[in-house]
Amino acid sequence: MRRLNFYLYIAELDDAADIKAPERLLLAWLTEQGRAPAIKKTKGKKPSFSIDFRRIRQAQEDPQLNDGCPEWLDNMGRAQLGPRWATERAALAQAPLRYVRVNLLKGSREQLQQQLKAEQIPSELVPNQPDALIIRGDVPLFRSKCFQDGWFEQQDLGSQHIARLLAPLPGMLTVDACAGTGGKTLHIAALMQNKGRIIAMDIEQRKLDQLRKRAKRTGINNLETRLIESSTQIKRLRASADRVLLDVPCTGLGVLRRNPEAKWNPMFTDLDQLCATQQDILQRYSKMAKVGGEVVYATCSILPQENEEQVAHFLKNCSGAFELVEQVTLYPSMFNSDGFYMAKLKRTA
Repeated sequence: MRRLNFYLYIAELDDAADIKAPERLLLAWLTEQGRAPAIKKTKGKKPSFSIDFRRIRQAQEDPQLNDGCPEWLDNMGRAQLGPRWATERAALAQAPLRYVRVNLLKGSREQLQQQLKAEQIPSELVPNQPDALIIRGDVPLFRSKCFQDGWFEQQDLGSQHIARLLAPLPGMLTVDACAGTGGKTLHIAALMQNKGRIIAMDIEQRKLDQLRKRAKRTGINNLETRLIESSTQIKRLRASADRVLLDVPCTGLGVLRRNPEAKWNPMFTDLDQLCATQQDILQRYSKMAKVGGEVVYATCSILPQENEEQVAHFLKNCSGAFELVEQVTLYPSMFNSDGFYMAKLKRTA
């Protein structure tokens, strides 16, 4: 899936749905990996299909094919990132590392590492990352006692930066307005040391239900979930929050290493409409921050149209109510993580 177009080219196929695709794609993969099976010759019969090694060389010499990048994505990446795109395209073609975030409500990452070792799960500390471990090997992580006892969550290294940029303190009122199933919400709770109040909001009840289960397992007791059914829920929190996290819907192009199928079946059909939704959320939901409070706008995308341009547009039209404190783009090629963007905005009026 990571390089589907690469293997389609080698297999001389135009469509993965072709009836010949399973056999040919497997043969293409085995041959390119140097593991092609010996084909037994039968008198009077030719193999139904054989790999042309020239096509393998051609595919390897074509950067777009070699990186498993569909044409629509390559065009978008070139248009928005220019010369940088080639580097990020190659990085997005790599298999992701497996990161976990220690639940600081339970203990330190060194303590977690010792518990994982006792369960024969190898891990490594990540330098300069107080919450993160790399898990080595294909181990049954979620069946471990450590996980069942709430000691960690699987969370990409880049994703862990978002709650830290938000920097909620114990005793604050923090709103995670696009919480989903709550990976970042749980991190926020740990940073707040279970003190204060967290309101996690989403438009899907099933995600909030899952978040509550995760919170119970990890020992969080300062969390409240709210289903967004209308703008009323947002208006009720106007100018009340110390911190607001807006992890908005996006293209997800920064996490293609983890979700390679999205290259062939993208979750969005209209980038301009998606950006309009992002801007609407930023403009309306940011009003939940009180004067002096801070908002973090975040995406799992590396496209400027979803990121810097959105923040610039918001600041231009907010009548001076907010100022930019900091913005960061985490590129996959730089941090060996998924790609993320985050901007911290402070409410001044």
